[in-house]
Amino acid sequence: MTASFAAGPSDPTVQPVPASVVQQVDAADTTLHNPKRAVIALGSNLGNRLETLQGAIDALEDTPGVRVKAVSPVYETEPWGVEPGSQPSYFNAVVVVKTTLPPSSLLERAHAVEEAFHRVREEHWGARTLDVDIVAYADVVSDDPTLTLPHPRAHERAFVLAPWHDVEPQAQLPGHGPVSGLLAAVTRNGVEPRTDLELRLPE
Repeated sequence: MTASFAAGPSDPTVQPVPASVVQQVDAADTTLHNPKRAVIALGSNLGNRLETLQGAIDALEDTPGVRVKAVSPVYETEPWGVEPGSQPSYFNAVVVVKTTLPPSSLLERAHAVEEAFHRVREEHWGARTLDVDIVAYADVVSDDPTLTLPHPRAHERAFVLAPWHDVEPQAQLPGHGPVSGLLAAVTRNGVEPRTDLELRLPE
């Protein structure tokens, strides 16, 4: 018979920590153990567009397991797929984050941030207060219909490629190659830098 040296229930140091608590602590760890890099595109063409984009950046930073590492310049973009002049123009930007969240959880958070800014999905190409799209997650290539990685149209959209190239000139879009080359192959018509506007990294 072996002796037990375990302390009684009054000693919290020997109580097993629930796995859920361990996960929460790991997620909240500011050092982000073994994080993945993700690129997220933001867009808004309703309301105070700049304020909305900044709010989205701050909300991402407030997410346990996410740290915003870079914020691009702002671009103003004519809406895609609609009659000219039928919608306000977009403000677009790209943020680079480090995250311990898996892609599915990052997508859930992106949708939650959209909803916090009253995003309504009523029509394809419709105006919206906020778009939060995951452009790329590490080197993942996936055709999962819930979250296709990289974003299936990112390689042809100057309003994603231009701001991304500004913050990461050497960036690669998984499966498509250097962002610089992709950007050179698409038109920048209707995608204008707004050097008078600025988004900031969360403090």
